[in-house]
Amino acid sequence: MNHPFWPHRTAIEADQWDKLERLQRLLLSRNPFYIHKWREAGLAEGVRGLDEFVRAAPFTTKPELLEDQEQHPPYGSRLTFPLEEYTRFHQTSGTTRGPLRCLDTPASWNWVVQNWLHVFSAAGVTRRSSVFFAFSFGPFLGFWSAIEAAEQMGCLCIPGGGMSSMARLHAMRENGITVLCCTPTYALRLAEVARTEGFPLDHLAIEAIIVAGEPGGSIPSTRRRLEEAWVGAHLFDHHGMTEVGPVSFQTVDHPDVLHVIEYSYFAEVIHPETGLPVAEGECGELVLTTLGRDALPLLRYRTGDWVQPSWQGAAVYGRDELALVGGILGRVDDMVMIRGVNLYPTAIEEIVRSFAGVEEFRVNVHENQALAEIEIEVESAAGQDAEHLSRDLASALRSAFHLRIPVKIVPPGVLPRDEMKARRWVKNPKGAS
Repeated sequence: MNHPFWPHRTAIEADQWDKLERLQRLLLSRNPFYIHKWREAGLAEGVRGLDEFVRAAPFTTKPELLEDQEQHPPYGSRLTFPLEEYTRFHQTSGTTRGPLRCLDTPASWNWVVQNWLHVFSAAGVTRRSSVFFAFSFGPFLGFWSAIEAAEQMGCLCIPGGGMSSMARLHAMRENGITVLCCTPTYALRLAEVARTEGFPLDHLAIEAIIVAGEPGGSIPSTRRRLEEAWVGAHLFDHHGMTEVGPVSFQTVDHPDVLHVIEYSYFAEVIHPETGLPVAEGECGELVLTTLGRDALPLLRYRTGDWVQPSWQGAAVYGRDELALVGGILGRVDDMVMIRGVNLYPTAIEEIVRSFAGVEEFRVNVHENQALAEIEIEVESAAGQDAEHLSRDLASALRSAFHLRIPVKIVPPGVLPRDEMKARRWVKNPKGAS
């Protein structure tokens, strides 16, 4: 796997193989999911190096994990240790198949938290920093791992769950907060509330805003708008997933890239159809192997994230780690991110089509705003109580995605019927503001 023209990769890949070799010995003796999966692939004895791992080891996918969870409820067969050793519970945003549940032992949870320390360190956070977490704490992993990492650093940590936007702004001013953690959308929302209410943002001591949950932090126009609104604050993007943990970080010198935490992850970028590695400068799907989350491992996990890799990080960006140029560029399957939650066209359709009263529907994606928003237009079947259908469908969408998604009933025959492939996801539909 070593890239011959970039000798700095040698030490990274040697460390990755040491960790992967130890991990596969553990999993192939104790983890039912990977024992079965690798036996089917003819790898009951494991692989002998990174080259063989990339060539022969099977991918892991989210649908596969959800199916395993359904067949072995409630947590699937991916637990390496007895259930009584696990102390942390988190889950992904769900579809009608349900969320993917993720458990951690104290040791694997500490590995997750240590990865967040890289994010904070790159953003200049120190033990003298005070950090405000502007979100309501739920089952998603990112909230909890971030606050525990900040506590380990010795920071003053203030959770903002259950507060209004104005209450959060006042709390940040009263406590001299220097670091704000939230989604890009909510950072924009806080700035909007401050402007409307005449609250002077420049009276705050915010030096860094660390964002995640949606790609806005790596979008130049959104970054520019945020840093203009929050005068004196640097914006730092990062990304991660509940399934794998915190993956990448951004530095002040190179806001146009995300760096993968390669001492914790073995990363690949593949062509989504062939599964083969893409060349330098080409875009592909990010694939991750967790090297330290022994209790809940993922080997060659297809994240669905669309990225442009640069393995020349040391020469171009001053860091050895794999650089993702432009951050997360999108999703292989045209996912849209709404207020920090991943929404997939297939997941939306699965829920909408479960209602017999829906005759036809269309999802309008409004991207001419700071960040995307969607609404769903629905034609109801004859004799259907339209108000009842709208309310029930909106409730089902909120239950699945933890979002309020507007559902609008339109007159019969308004939505197009296509003989070929339907265009039910329409970006910036006519008449949208």
